[in-house]
Amino acid sequence: MSDRKEFRDLAPPDAARDAIASLDLTPEPETVPLTDARGRVLAERVDAGIDVPGFDRASMDGYAVRARDTFGADEAEPAELDLAGAVHAGAAPDVTVDSETCVEVSTGAVMPDGADAVVMVERTDERPAGGADADRIAFRTAVAPGDNVMAAGADIAAGARALGPGTRLTPREIGLLSALGVDSVPVRGRPTVGIVSTGDELVRPGDEIDSGRGEIYDVNSTTIAAAVEEAGGDPVFYPHAGDDYAEMERLLRQAADECDLVCSSGSTSASAVDVIYRVIEERGELLLHGVAVKPGKPMLVGRLDRADGGESAYVGLPGYPVSALTIFRTFVAPAIREAAGLPEPRTATVDGRMAVRERYAEGRLRLMPVGLLDLGGGRNDTPAVGAAATHATEEADGASATDATDAADDLPGDPDRPLVYPVDKGSGATTSLVEADGVVAVDPDTEYLDAGEPVSVRLFSPDVRPPTLLGVGEDDPAVNRLLDRLANPRYLPVGSREGLRRLRDGVPDVAVTAGPTARDVDTVALGGWDREWGIVVPEGNPAAVAGIEDLVERDLRFVNRPTDAGLRQSLDDAVADLAAERDASRTALTDRIDGYGLTLRAFESPARTVDAGDADAGLGLRETADRLGCGFVPLGTQSVVVRAAADRVDRQAVASLSAELDAVDELVSGLAGYSPR
Repeated sequence: MSDRKEFRDLAPPDAARDAIASLDLTPEPETVPLTDARGRVLAERVDAGIDVPGFDRASMDGYAVRARDTFGADEAEPAELDLAGAVHAGAAPDVTVDSETCVEVSTGAVMPDGADAVVMVERTDERPAGGADADRIAFRTAVAPGDNVMAAGADIAAGARALGPGTRLTPREIGLLSALGVDSVPVRGRPTVGIVSTGDELVRPGDEIDSGRGEIYDVNSTTIAAAVEEAGGDPVFYPHAGDDYAEMERLLRQAADECDLVCSSGSTSASAVDVIYRVIEERGELLLHGVAVKPGKPMLVGRLDRADGGESAYVGLPGYPVSALTIFRTFVAPAIREAAGLPEPRTATVDGRMAVRERYAEGRLRLMPVGLLDLGGGRNDTPAVGAAATHATEEADGASATDATDAADDLPGDPDRPLVYPVDKGSGATTSLVEADGVVAVDPDTEYLDAGEPVSVRLFSPDVRPPTLLGVGEDDPAVNRLLDRLANPRYLPVGSREGLRRLRDGVPDVAVTAGPTARDVDTVALGGWDREWGIVVPEGNPAAVAGIEDLVERDLRFVNRPTDAGLRQSLDDAVADLAAERDASRTALTDRIDGYGLTLRAFESPARTVDAGDADAGLGLRETADRLGCGFVPLGTQSVVVRAAADRVDRQAVASLSAELDAVDELVSGLAGYSPR
């Protein structure tokens, strides 16, 4: 048997944090131009080298005076002074203010010698031009010495402490440094993070993939690189590494020589081809292999020897993108921020209530990916957490059991808290990166979270914008157009049957159903359209497929949709009708259709399978067939209905959607086989 590294003793999460904390990621300080300093952290104190301002400065337009010459002046008895000249900003004064005289000044101008105050122009009058008093100014208020004057060094004086070490440079601090004449600053270095994706199946985005060989695009490199930058580090990409020991060793040693931290993804689980842990053990030190967290059990922490005799930190992330990102943000990002001198994100959590009951009992800390829906109290508001933050993770070990319970209005707990619903699509799904808003940490000893139970959602970043509207249901091209017209919606294409179930259970605002569905008194139909459905065949229909009978009687390979899809329900009904005509059971007919049980999730997938030559026929829409250049055998017309929860129709987001459905003619224009209802 081949050697295999097993996960026998999973380390607790705190041990993983301690292992990463023991790594030295801190880079040397560096000096950067002020123009590149935004967001960086000062490595040492900056003292003022000059006074700011460097001269006594007029702080408003008016007249520079000797204050004592205005004493007693008011509206009834103004004081009059001779105008001796003018000084404007950026010019050196060439006039002196003597007793009983004044000088016109503009904001920012150098105060002329002899003056100790400025009277704003609004409290003065010029004597009539051309008269004997044309060069005299009347002052209708008195001022004290220093009024409307910023003395030299009043902003900051030479030698004063301007900014201390650890200060994050925002536009405010950069403005101060500019005022001091600073053109470069010493800052904390950004940890350099080498990124290595492993696995023979990975292909860089932009290159062609061969799905027949199981190739997939490398998601982790770009995803983790973006997360490194978000945490304050500098990502460094390295060539893709296959599951070859020699190549893996070469890349890891190169990355260790050049970076403060090396992050790889993939090749960390207990597989015969996983070689990274052997590289770490032979070329460094393995501190941890496996952590009791879901998702993300396959995690490595260690050190790699460098050519200069030093060490580089190493973290091996899981291969699944959502698991990799979850583990990175939970354990690695805090270490990068600390090394860069950056604080933890300011807004990190939102208090919510579970929308459904969620069972879990696996003895590991679970970082459950969740979405948020804020009903806004009166339900006419946009989500209160809309400007709060963002995060995204995903379930690592397959689907969990979710029990829906009462409708949202009947849930226990604070009704003003946003609803929290699990986002669970399996380990390899990448769409959870954008369908989840954060994670709920579920304690290893927790068996279930009940509907309505208060939970704390750790958001992925302060930039997360939970959706204004949550929709579920049928996958449909007109739905895609409808969503484009709304502000920040979220739509989960779970199928008509599942969508209607979720709507009844009180989580989403709306559900889109297609085909025959049970009448539901708790929903309100907002509008909809009709669409033509049938059998998609290759261009020209070379097999001369005429209907369902051909699928039953002939040796044709067929591709179907899942049972939750409205298209599938209509097909099942049509097969049942044919079975009734033949006095047979529906199962007897479906058993004779090659591939009837082969289902593909997206509405275009069967048609694309036919177009690729991998099937003779597939369930689909005329619109899809026409767009892909395939043939089409019509079987009927379906009604697509957008339904809202009865208690949500007054929400602003639902009202906006309803208004868009009033223009359904425009919505379905140009879609083959579509018509308004």
